[in-house]
Amino acid sequence: MPPARKRARSYDPVKIRTAVSAQFGHVRDAVLALPPEALDAPTRLGAWTVRDLAGHLAAALGSVVRGLEGPEPARRELLLPDWPAATATATARIDEDTRAAAPADLPALYAHTAGRYEELVAGADGDRLVPTRFGAMTLADFLVTRTVELVVHTDDLAAATGTDVPHDRQALAAATRLLADALATRAPGGAVEVRVPPYAVVQCVEGPRHTRGTPPNVVETDPLTWIRLATGRTTWAEARDAARVAAGGERANLTAFLPVMG
Repeated sequence: MPPARKRARSYDPVKIRTAVSAQFGHVRDAVLALPPEALDAPTRLGAWTVRDLAGHLAAALGSVVRGLEGPEPARRELLLPDWPAATATATARIDEDTRAAAPADLPALYAHTAGRYEELVAGADGDRLVPTRFGAMTLADFLVTRTVELVVHTDDLAAATGTDVPHDRQALAAATRLLADALATRAPGGAVEVRVPPYAVVQCVEGPRHTRGTPPNVVETDPLTWIRLATGRTTWAEARDAARVAAGGERANLTAFLPVMG
């Protein structure tokens, strides 16, 4: 009999709405400060240029706008813990759409997107359903996924441009927690404790479960390293070799379970 599904983590909807807005603001400031030639530079995301990445970041917030501007779906089709795994089903489509869009007027796009987001989200019910690529979700859940999109691609932007782009604390916390929970969903169990201080602790991987004291298998890393591992920006071996991950115990190797999203 499969193990019972754990209760989904709850998120403060007001803090999440504010965090999404704040992180997009950090992105907007960084993108609009770039010299024009920097927009044609490559990124670590295949064929994407910095301009493609900047457009995709705007689309991450724009998807909320489009969802609220359109009709409400009839029923909920996707739960928040299932979103990270679902993203792998649309990798090619997202790549194609992003490179086809390549916005020419980034200042206008960012201003319009941010303005409409603030306008629409201010009066929206968190239980309202919105369409997504992977099925209808509640607005509250979908906004948590936007923290992941924005935080992950903020890191991509910083890597591509050499710019120090800030991470909003609440956005980073939510992204870390959702991806940690995705690991626990992918590898259910209690043999390994994964710690990402100060934001998340989860137990995962089949095997003997500890009940008290220090667990026999412990993995600990920082939030950005965890996010890079969870999204395939770095490998387990690379993070271990760089001393970005501490792992102790015979089961404390997460290679088989990473990344947790596409």
